[in-house]
Amino acid sequence: MLYAGRLGGLGTRAAPVWPGRAGSRGLGARIRARGVSTSWFPVGAAFNVKPQGRRLDLFGERRGLFGVPELSAPEGFRVAQENALRKADLLVERVCSVAPGPQTVLIFDELSDSLCRVADLADFVKIAHPEPAFREAAEEACTSIGTAVEKLNTNVELYRSLQKLLADKKLVDSLDPETRRVAELFMFDFEISGIHLDKEKRKRAVDLNVKILDLSNTFLMGTNFPNKIEKHLLPEHIHQNFVVAGNHVIVDGLHAESPDDLVREAAYKIFLYPNAGQLRCLEELLSNRDLLAKLVGYSTYSHRALQGTIAQSPETVMRFLEKLSEKLSDRTIRDFEMIRGMKMKLNPQNSELMPWDPPYYSGVIRAERYNIEPSLYCPFFSLGACMEGLNTLFGRLLGITLYAEQPAKGEVWCEGVRKLAVVHESEGLLGYIYCDFFQRAGKPHQDCHFTIRGGRLKEDGDYQLPVVVLMLNLPHPSRNLPTLLTPGMMENLFHEMGHAMHSMLGRTRYQHVTGTRCPTDFAEVPSILMEYFANDHRVVSQFARHYQTGQAWQLRFSHLVGYGAKYYSYLMSRAVASMVWKECFRRDPFNRTAGERYRREMLAHGGGKEPMLMVQGMLQKCPSIDDFVSALVSDLDPDFETFLMDSE
Repeated sequence: MLYAGRLGGLGTRAAPVWPGRAGSRGLGARIRARGVSTSWFPVGAAFNVKPQGRRLDLFGERRGLFGVPELSAPEGFRVAQENALRKADLLVERVCSVAPGPQTVLIFDELSDSLCRVADLADFVKIAHPEPAFREAAEEACTSIGTAVEKLNTNVELYRSLQKLLADKKLVDSLDPETRRVAELFMFDFEISGIHLDKEKRKRAVDLNVKILDLSNTFLMGTNFPNKIEKHLLPEHIHQNFVVAGNHVIVDGLHAESPDDLVREAAYKIFLYPNAGQLRCLEELLSNRDLLAKLVGYSTYSHRALQGTIAQSPETVMRFLEKLSEKLSDRTIRDFEMIRGMKMKLNPQNSELMPWDPPYYSGVIRAERYNIEPSLYCPFFSLGACMEGLNTLFGRLLGITLYAEQPAKGEVWCEGVRKLAVVHESEGLLGYIYCDFFQRAGKPHQDCHFTIRGGRLKEDGDYQLPVVVLMLNLPHPSRNLPTLLTPGMMENLFHEMGHAMHSMLGRTRYQHVTGTRCPTDFAEVPSILMEYFANDHRVVSQFARHYQTGQAWQLRFSHLVGYGAKYYSYLMSRAVASMVWKECFRRDPFNRTAGERYRREMLAHGGGKEPMLMVQGMLQKCPSIDDFVSALVSDLDPDFETFLMDSE
């Protein structure tokens, strides 16, 4: 999952974005000059051993989270946000006084970057930091920066400075395609924020956006809160499956893979028990989204949200989903009967299929059909082996190597976090990935990718390296046993690393279109494509080694915030990824020529190019709705399967 925190605007694009080339001949030389650090060490070993902790350091310098000096303590967020807002004021003055031209776009992007540098980092810290003081300070910073962004998006003087550029045809024609695209995206942010409205309505639009931001944060936090029930209300023999605190049993998830029907039923009913406050929050969020959309001139929120995506409109999305549903209806009925039959076979005394059953029994069917038994496969999928597998794949496909690096004191928020340097064979250091992979109390269960700092070409000619966080929920290694992954966990790891590579590999000139800041239905393509690699026996055989021998459910659905009107994106992105896999990688998943083409056509541009143009460039055709549907349906056909068991 790509975490899309705040709404769009100067602070960030609403959807993920990908970096493209800066177009400067000198840039490559500067990147190559970044030598390989002697403090880096092999990636696999870093994940297969339990950290021993640092020696007590009473006098060492504490650098702050992600190396940001101010963030060595929670109070630093206030300093960071005040510095960002002061810089933003100066940049607004500057862009409003400069003559229209390419410099206008550069200043707009620097303005966006100054706000994102605080807000993106705070978006992560507010949900993931183990210390409440840090979370509270980060949430305050998010609110402060978010409010400032919405005000800037209705700042008439700022808008006119960009309008002067885009109204001058000669100037626009002189801009390179990426600069023109970024200028148009900034203008789009103004327009969907209501810049065309009168003063009173603009203020109303700001108030609605701020309200939506606040409600989104509240709802997101609520999706992760556990529920509790008095111990005596549950059979004693299932207590051990949950956390017990005093007289209560704490339920923090659905336990969908538990073989015990009663455990799944209890978890489903308790975790998804209706929460009146969460329901009011969701209803108010949807109401305010509708009010905002209509205020700024759209018939529905989805019409506003889907502009600029592959689908472009809710009507296209509905045609796509209806055609897909029609194609899959017979298969769905067959699958339902198969799942019901499996439950009847295993549990004839209680054979009625219940809402908490399908995930478990469909897993049993897959295990039986393909001889996939997690307890047999897990020893071959240690986390370290999987990371080395990713390293091998990225090296052969893209010329990338991952190195583990020891973080400085105070740089990470938890001892188990690993820091990876991403290094290209000719371009040098590309950026950093912080891997927050292990379970801990209070940590959200959602697997996510977070942009902490976007890449961009700075005014002094240096390149600002991207920084991201990948968050998973894996069991900790012990002294004698590494973290062992199920096939599903491995697929999630590959998915999130697809987002990370999207953030690392491009080199856009502008932060506003960096990494995953591109339309949502394109942003999931690189991550879903990685799932095809994870399920290909030729890829898995390169690293699978035994570690010893060589649903009221909408109130828990966090995607309603970041993926509002866009949840179809996973299906459309999977369709694109399927076509890319079959066209370019199915014959040879390590094809370097195809890998370079993939980077050049799809990864290198971020949001700096129309998503359908990137898809066309990769596939050499413009796919239709029918093509998307056919790609998804064909993935279900037995002759397409290239899973772990197809190793003959």
